[in-house]
Amino acid sequence: MKKTVFLAALLVLAVVVATRAQTTTKTTTTTTTTTTTQSIANSMSVFVFPAAGQSASTQTADEANCYQWAIKQTGIDPFQLQKQSAQAQQAIASSSTAPQTGSGVGGAARGAAAGALFGAIGGSAGTGAAVGAAAGFVGGRARNRAANQQAQQQAAAGQAQFTQEQMNTFKNAFSVCLEGKKYTVRF
Repeated sequence: MKKTVFLAALLVLAVVVATRAQTTTKTTTTTTTTTTTQSIANSMSVFVFPAAGQSASTQTADEANCYQWAIKQTGIDPFQLQKQSAQAQQAIASSSTAPQTGSGVGGAARGAAAGALFGAIGGSAGTGAAVGAAAGFVGGRARNRAANQQAQQQAAAGQAQFTQEQMNTFKNAFSVCLEGKKYTVRF
């Protein structure tokens, strides 16, 4: 019973993926319409050749089986991985745009101290402190903004690299399964 439900779910998954990836091309010189369906492998930029002469329907079923097998072996689902990566990128972007309290205050305090020192030499410690505080506040905020931008870029690059490594791991498992079913596979 479980096997039947599992095979039915795999068939439904293959049909859903094939339907999502379906594209229609219309030729303007004739009234012919050609429909091509993109396989699971093609949607992940994996190229599969039926080396043992498998039919298109056999290849579709084999790809669906290998897709599920690769998920079980790696714990990675490429379609979920794309969603997770997008959510992580959003989280990175929103965390770096949150205002950082204290960055301008620290700069203002340092600027006021330096301004008071130089203002005392010039005869007006209060004016020097005020000018120094304003300059320090602006400088502290600018440094913080630049540091946040750099941190966001590093986090995004790290997330992209992690996602690519996860995808390569999945593609390797997917390929091993298909090669075991007598397909030639490249990605």
